[in-house]
Amino acid sequence: MKLGSFILGAVLAVAQVPAFGQTSNYAVAAPALAMSTPSTDDPNDGILTIRKRVDEVNVLFIATDKRGKFVRNLNQNDFSILDDNKPPQSILNFRRETDLPIELGLLVDVSGSVNSRFDFEQEAAVSFLQHVVRAGFDKAFVMGFNHRNEISQDFTDNVTLLQTGVKRLQNGGGTALFDAIYHASKDKMLRDRPDHPVRRAIVVLSDGEDNQSEFSQAQAIEMAQRAEVIIYAISTDDSGLILRGDRTLEKLASATGGRAFFPFKMKEITHSFTAIEDELRSQYVVSYRPADFDADGRYRSIQISALKKDLQVRARKGYFALRQ
Repeated sequence: MKLGSFILGAVLAVAQVPAFGQTSNYAVAAPALAMSTPSTDDPNDGILTIRKRVDEVNVLFIATDKRGKFVRNLNQNDFSILDDNKPPQSILNFRRETDLPIELGLLVDVSGSVNSRFDFEQEAAVSFLQHVVRAGFDKAFVMGFNHRNEISQDFTDNVTLLQTGVKRLQNGGGTALFDAIYHASKDKMLRDRPDHPVRRAIVVLSDGEDNQSEFSQAQAIEMAQRAEVIIYAISTDDSGLILRGDRTLEKLASATGGRAFFPFKMKEITHSFTAIEDELRSQYVVSYRPADFDADGRYRSIQISALKKDLQVRARKGYFALRQ
């Protein structure tokens, strides 16, 4: 039974990958960020809980060389994998994934702070959707957010409708970035789960400044991880400085196995979208049974590293096992 497997990893995210050889030994929850401060909302509110026990972990990750280019011809023996600082009990499957369906949420900051580049960002976003979304295979939704968030186009594989959804966005108002990520993850990615494996990602176009959210940054990250979403962030700040909002975007991306981009020139926004598209098609997936696993609710770290010199791996950092 494939429903009940979960993704812990990486980059780009995005997605749910198929489970291999699930058994009924353990139970695990969708991953959440290891935080010392608990969420203020009910952690079970709106969360899909799978009662079937599993003892399998699936991790999506990418590998790059020292120039940041993807390396796509590696094998299982090229990597070291540690779960909770121990090698897995067994590796069930390892393969390169280049063509899984994509479920994508495009979150566009329409607050007054992004006014100067808003038109160009809309054009770049439309071009990105045209290249990524394949009819009958992928699907995406468009959300605009300022002090509140609004879906301007729900999940669809129709690029024309998505384009209209982007063009319908109008800027102005404050910024509730964390609320947008929280609701996109909970209301769209958690509730609209497919019955087949997909990559699941959220692309955020924002300056990262949040001044009106009800939910905290930690709660937004936790909900994204519960929804098995990888966040990509493109900064709209063109000051050339590293500001507080840039650090926020970096943390949102890093905590979910994604990546943040900081284009200082307008044409670089298009390059950022292109890099995200490339990552969505350039992933590895490993499926394994962890050693000494106990469903005690404790956070378990994941460390994947390349054995070859000058290679870097980007993957999600860990998960919580569901207490039984």
